[in-house]
Amino acid sequence: MPDLDRRHQMAILAICCCGLFIVGLDNTIVNLALPSIGQELHASVSSMQWVIDAYTLVLASLLMLAGSTGDRIGRRRVFQTGLVLFSLGSLLCSVAPSIGWLIAFRMLQAVGGSMLNPVALSIITNTFTDRRERAKAIGVWGAVVGLSWALGPLVGGALVDSIGWRSVFWVNVPIGVVAVLLAARFVPESRAARARPLDPVGQLLLMALLATLTYAIIEAPGFGLRSPVIIGCFVVAVAAAAAFVGYEKHQDQPLLDMRFFASVPFTGASLIAVSSFAVMVGFLFLNALYLQEVRGFSPLHAGLLTLPMAAMTAVLAPVSGRIVGSRGPRLPMVTGGVAIAAGSFLLSGLTANSSYGAVILAYAVFGVGFGFINPPITNAAVSGMPASRAGVAAAVASTSRQVGATLGVAVLGSVVTARIVGPLSTGFVVAAHLGWLIMTGAGVAIFVLGLVTTSKWALRTAQVFDEGPDDRAAAAGALTGAR
Repeated sequence: MPDLDRRHQMAILAICCCGLFIVGLDNTIVNLALPSIGQELHASVSSMQWVIDAYTLVLASLLMLAGSTGDRIGRRRVFQTGLVLFSLGSLLCSVAPSIGWLIAFRMLQAVGGSMLNPVALSIITNTFTDRRERAKAIGVWGAVVGLSWALGPLVGGALVDSIGWRSVFWVNVPIGVVAVLLAARFVPESRAARARPLDPVGQLLLMALLATLTYAIIEAPGFGLRSPVIIGCFVVAVAAAAAFVGYEKHQDQPLLDMRFFASVPFTGASLIAVSSFAVMVGFLFLNALYLQEVRGFSPLHAGLLTLPMAAMTAVLAPVSGRIVGSRGPRLPMVTGGVAIAAGSFLLSGLTANSSYGAVILAYAVFGVGFGFINPPITNAAVSGMPASRAGVAAAVASTSRQVGATLGVAVLGSVVTARIVGPLSTGFVVAAHLGWLIMTGAGVAIFVLGLVTTSKWALRTAQVFDEGPDDRAAAAGALTGAR
């Protein structure tokens, strides 16, 4: 990529953030539309889970492929293709005649979305070559991602209340079209110095693992844990996981290099990403049901109540990014873990008659945690790989997020669904209690991982790339980013 002046760099950052914003927004904007979707399309709770998870599942499955494809054939080209597919999928979702078609169109959206997150972050990483400037840019990226995830319920609530649930998909189309045109004008084409070959076997094994695991978790309450279908899915998921690890270890150019996970900071960042986004998306899913089905609030009212969380995320994400750039990821990671645990624990005390103050306090504390946790995840992941593999690094970070999002809705939704006795409006609060406590435990796990993965011992394990120039550069980057 040629040397660019400051204004050109900021223009590229803004364009990439536009693509990231609509993908992140779509992860959560649908949540407050779920009750309306369920009523109009006659969807069950498990079908509503699939509206969310069909999207995140495809994203998680294809992000690794999209990142390496961008490095190979051109990052701008893949980014623009993703914007077109995402916009088309959004348009089709807005006219879906049934729940089945809506789920199918959400999957098309996700195919396009998979080309945006890792490729955009790869473009940003290669645009900002100075370590401190890159950390600041990634902090902005983290703020945009966090803000889009947090604003989703607010924007979605306003649109559903005023126009209808189909309108939540319309907002993506004009943004996507504008971003395509601006990318053609301002974003220079870039590729990795050495093209990486495709890994179709690894890709198929990863898709089989995520699909069967998600299906088993979501459908277990309906089929029963002892159902041959559910048991078979779990068996296939375990077999696919074992086969994926074994196969990737013996490939010269694997989809996912297993050596990366010998680095404790890198592995820890991946686990924290899974945990934090599982909690975030699980919260948004349960929150939509609590505010609308239990409390009887309109979509707009429910969205406004999530504003404290969105505000905390928007304000604190860039602060976290600056702290990561100057002091390293430990403080944001441990602070985020504590706040997520505290916010989730406060949520476990909510009842059908909780005061506005109790609800707002829980949401605000939770938003503090999510605002702090996102930037250090990205910084640790990208810093832990060679610059020539920035697409793969970005894809690992994004894949971890989407795996967490998929598992959050699947696990927490199924835990709550299995415990509901009677109508949703009366049985949800008691059933959701265990779900909130699981989220509390995830916050504690994030806190512990934040401490362990930034220790001196962990930093020593980051020196795993010691077989060539790229490997040595990656080891140095991992140590620098983890400080």
